[in-house]
Amino acid sequence: MESGLTFSATDLAQTRFAVSPMWEVVTSFRLLQESDEPPLHRRWAAQVRPRLLHAGLDRGWLAALIPGHGYLADLLNPTPAGPFPELSAELEAIRRSSPEQVRTDIAMLRLKSGMSPRLRLLHEDPEAALEKVAAEIETYWELALAPYWARIRQLLEADLFHRARQVAEHGAAHLLNELHDSVRWDEGTLHLVRRHCSLTRDQAGSGLLLVPSAFAWPRVLTRSVAPEPPQLAYPARGIGNLWEPRTAGPAADAVAAVLGRSRAHLLAELDIPASTTQLARNSGLSAAGVSQHLTALRNAGLVTAHRNGRSVLYARTAVADALLTPVPAP
Repeated sequence: MESGLTFSATDLAQTRFAVSPMWEVVTSFRLLQESDEPPLHRRWAAQVRPRLLHAGLDRGWLAALIPGHGYLADLLNPTPAGPFPELSAELEAIRRSSPEQVRTDIAMLRLKSGMSPRLRLLHEDPEAALEKVAAEIETYWELALAPYWARIRQLLEADLFHRARQVAEHGAAHLLNELHDSVRWDEGTLHLVRRHCSLTRDQAGSGLLLVPSAFAWPRVLTRSVAPEPPQLAYPARGIGNLWEPRTAGPAADAVAAVLGRSRAHLLAELDIPASTTQLARNSGLSAAGVSQHLTALRNAGLVTAHRNGRSVLYARTAVADALLTPVPAP
């Protein structure tokens, strides 16, 4: 099957990119529903899936709105106002979804799985139900994405910079042809091949929003809701290295000379987000000592904290990753 999105000069002028937290929510949640997740994300899924099962998120609002295959609720991916929207801004847009949009999405979901109790509540009282949806998304974000967001965002931003360079050097046609093997630009039309849903100009507004995603691989996903611009989420470059262990190596010695050996060791351990208890067990330090060091590292912007039930997960920031990355010799 093939569909085509025609472009005028105005559409090309209004084509832009955005890094969207909600597209990462949608694509990562769908990935976790697969019985055998792609090897690229197995390391991440092994850490995250037990947290979601414990929190019951495998059978909540997101499960109702994001089936494992086929159509997913368009209301979950509002059009970002800028290139780097915050999750809070996208959640506010979801809360403002019109009753018409909600009921259109429900009608599409019913074709696949019938009317579940949650879909019925969304249909009867969209405003109250959307508050529950937004609250669950915030919980999912804290458990599944926030501890890893510095690493994910770095990947997505690198993709954007690469695409911008492509446009500058070769033009928009070259860029669109390089997005994915199912996307092809030909004589003013963007063709999507081997797709189960279409993307045509009469289903959406002008322009095009291109969204790199860490979890969309190996496919592209689309959203068409008039009068908003169509959206196309595509796999970002470099996904294969996203979850590779980032060991500190010799750089940790230099960091230890500044921060102290215990704090440098804790930063090295946080290649995988971990709790105070886990860090104490792995480092040989007392839980109280680990907590004190983490507070100092957090105040310095080197770690972030994320609620995981009754415990807290700590993760390295992009600044800490940079500190632990060996500097190549001149």
